[in-house]
Amino acid sequence: MATPDIILIVLDTLRRDRLSGYGHRRETSPALDAFAARAAAFDRAVSPAQWTIPAHASLFTGLYPGAHGLTEAGARLSGAFPTLAEILRGEGYHTVGFCNNPLVGVLDNGLIRGFERFFNYAGTVPNRPFDTGENRLARAFKTRFRRFARPIENHFAASDRLFRLSMNRLVVPFWTRLINFKGSASLTVDDLIAYHQSHHAGGAVRPLFTFVNLMGAHLPYHPPPEVLSRISPELRRDRRAADFVQRFNADAGRWASPPVPPLEDWQREALTGYYDAEIAHQDADLGRLLRYLERSGALANTLVIILADHGEGHGDHDFFGHGFVVYQELVHVPLIIHYPDRLPSGKRIETTVSTRRVFHTILEAAGIRPPLDEADPNADVAALTLANALNGRPDAEGGVAFAEAFPPRTFLSFIRHRSPALIERLRLSLVRRGIYDGVYKLAAVGGQIEALYDVAADPAENTNLAETRADLAAGLLDRLAAFTAGHRPDAAPLGNLDDAVLDHLRALGYVE
Repeated sequence: MATPDIILIVLDTLRRDRLSGYGHRRETSPALDAFAARAAAFDRAVSPAQWTIPAHASLFTGLYPGAHGLTEAGARLSGAFPTLAEILRGEGYHTVGFCNNPLVGVLDNGLIRGFERFFNYAGTVPNRPFDTGENRLARAFKTRFRRFARPIENHFAASDRLFRLSMNRLVVPFWTRLINFKGSASLTVDDLIAYHQSHHAGGAVRPLFTFVNLMGAHLPYHPPPEVLSRISPELRRDRRAADFVQRFNADAGRWASPPVPPLEDWQREALTGYYDAEIAHQDADLGRLLRYLERSGALANTLVIILADHGEGHGDHDFFGHGFVVYQELVHVPLIIHYPDRLPSGKRIETTVSTRRVFHTILEAAGIRPPLDEADPNADVAALTLANALNGRPDAEGGVAFAEAFPPRTFLSFIRHRSPALIERLRLSLVRRGIYDGVYKLAAVGGQIEALYDVAADPAENTNLAETRADLAAGLLDRLAAFTAGHRPDAAPLGNLDDAVLDHLRALGYVE
């Protein structure tokens, strides 16, 4: 079989339990559901992190957040960790990104290393791959302005004071509407299809790796009225609900803060309905892309992986947004893999897996083994590929997965100025971690047991078993402590490689 094209699609901030294909009561995702029926779907996929930057860094490096260290908006991924795009490019792939999240595509955090072309649909001045009818002067102005704007946008991510300013209710509508905060799924799909056709026109010899980030499910919620009417008809003429969502949209400080006072039931239902409508609106654009891949024949030799980087909290467990915890609504994510002739179709996998292993799955499918030391946790892609679970082979990690929630410093600073008592009461400044083993999940905060759940019998995590199953909880805490100890600086990948191996990595373009 020829070297496959690869498409990695990240549906940003998409809760698994709000997809109709995963049991939601509303038909939010018919296009994705139809595709999943011809692919393989994981029922217990766990994101390594609760928010965008560390979750994407784990997808791109195969490492947990405590190992790769990219856990803050103002940080940068170490050049010691080769990214997926760097490795694939070094092995002959043409690497291209279509991104709607400014935290991935705009910030200078190292996540776009290795991409030959990278198109941002978010930010002050989006850039697209083709001439959109603008004259040369307009294109030149946008290019110059983009160079001017990017350092300012990065400064907002690194400065607590500027970040707090950006969260002001008078400022939020400006940057969410006028600077393309959520990008455009429609334009992204249009351009991706055209780019794919252009690349393969005339028989391209280089395989194509395409990364896509769609951000339609993220706040603020502005679904088209006709989609809201179809998905949540009870809200279409509900003026009270519309006014509440509009106020919530303008108060970005509430997007990632524990709700004070707690949301009322009708408020949570309003947000749920608008969120579901945003998912359905995005699903229509995703469906256009998936139908193109099928009709063009591209699916015959393309590995397609669709997943969420994390979910979203709507007041669940007294938290909102995706900043501080490892509850199911944040780290239990959809994961769908399609690769004809190599992987089974129409199959549901119940093994618990970490989505960081998308890294290994892609490299194994491409026939690539990174030139790393055998002690490196990413060296054995054949053992860590998710293809093993799909093909009925024993899973290398035995159904064990971890999640790590390093509290974002910028949001902590914001809450410290807005509701300082919450930080101590909810222990927001402490790192939270979770360990999954079979049906059980232990959540810990600051190295201490927070809760134990049977997530198969209790997927909403309503019943804490930590006292009734104290021995089990203690054993899982010990394993979690051992996992954390493995994040020592001297255990970082590449740390023990000799000069010859490092030179080889640099020659391939894997590391700086």
